[in-house]
Amino acid sequence: MLIGVPKEIKNHEYRVGLTPAGVRELVAAGHEVLIENDAGLAIGLDNTQYLQAGAKIAGSAHEVFKQAHMIIKVKEPQTDECKMLRSGQILFTYLHLAADQPQTDLLLKSGASCIAYETVTDDHGGLPLLAPMSEVAGRLAPQEGAGCLRKTQGGSGILMGGVPGVAAAHVTVIGGGVVGLNAARIALGMGANVTILDRSLLRLKEIDDLFGDKLNTLYSTQETLLSEIKVADMVIGAVLIPGAAAPKLISREMLTHMKAGSVLVDVAIDQGGCFATSKATTHQDPTFVVDGVIHYCVANMPGAVARTSTFALTNATLPYALQLANKGLNALVSNEHLLNGLHVHNGKLTSKAVASAFNYNYVEKTQALGLLSNVKKIA
Repeated sequence: MLIGVPKEIKNHEYRVGLTPAGVRELVAAGHEVLIENDAGLAIGLDNTQYLQAGAKIAGSAHEVFKQAHMIIKVKEPQTDECKMLRSGQILFTYLHLAADQPQTDLLLKSGASCIAYETVTDDHGGLPLLAPMSEVAGRLAPQEGAGCLRKTQGGSGILMGGVPGVAAAHVTVIGGGVVGLNAARIALGMGANVTILDRSLLRLKEIDDLFGDKLNTLYSTQETLLSEIKVADMVIGAVLIPGAAAPKLISREMLTHMKAGSVLVDVAIDQGGCFATSKATTHQDPTFVVDGVIHYCVANMPGAVARTSTFALTNATLPYALQLANKGLNALVSNEHLLNGLHVHNGKLTSKAVASAFNYNYVEKTQALGLLSNVKKIA
């Protein structure tokens, strides 16, 4: 199979879909890899390294999309990229369609088979291709929020760890999953007072066992959430419904109870955001203010640490990319977890959550693929 890797074109996005090590693995398995010129240069991966790994260099994205049987990316395809996709082609990348109707329409029109990293599953009920970027985003969230708290950035002028005799910042993390756990870990390391809210008592117990009395855990209700945001200097939104739009946990009215100069960091913005006032921003213009509260809502947070993110992501995606390269769409027949990532196939929408978000027709995945029986489970 010929695998194509275009250069990412989203604002300040420097990650790349394959490292030279990943290229070497695919080439060793008998495949060809076509990398767009300087696709990884911004993070220290130059053309020479890709050539030495066995890749060929394409002069343009158009050349990559025209020749490749499978496109491997990082971020969702932008409009121009969607228009270059074609029927029979496989797209393997993050999609986040439930918050992006225009992209959904373009992918349906393309006829391509689009597999989303964020809904590929594993035997433990996890999301192995989302997890590494969730770890990165979670660890970045307190750092970015701390910058926003500076008075020079419009914040309240509070230092995360305080100093002797002066209180540290109060950080509230909504959601105790991968993002929330990593956000809490870094916020604690910065010396903040941290509270995690979640609706799973089992998860709260696990977090309590892990951190002990270093942080507080609270069962998430409207009452506890409102009580927390009234005193919080920073609120990190870390909720996730796999493949679906994020729930709006802080309403516009609730926002009026927050302190002036406090900060909201919405890590769920790729899925539409978990605050009613959230809207996607970029690294170039990352924040905006509503009712005196600073909103940080960058839709590709891990792109800020693009080299770390690229290696972490490709470590996770490479085994699945090899399966798709070796078997094509037949890989979905033998791997139910990979099948769970299929959102669009041949003009059909195969994600129930996305179909519900836009009131579109939904086609069951195996039916869309023309299979007569259920997909085999992994032995």
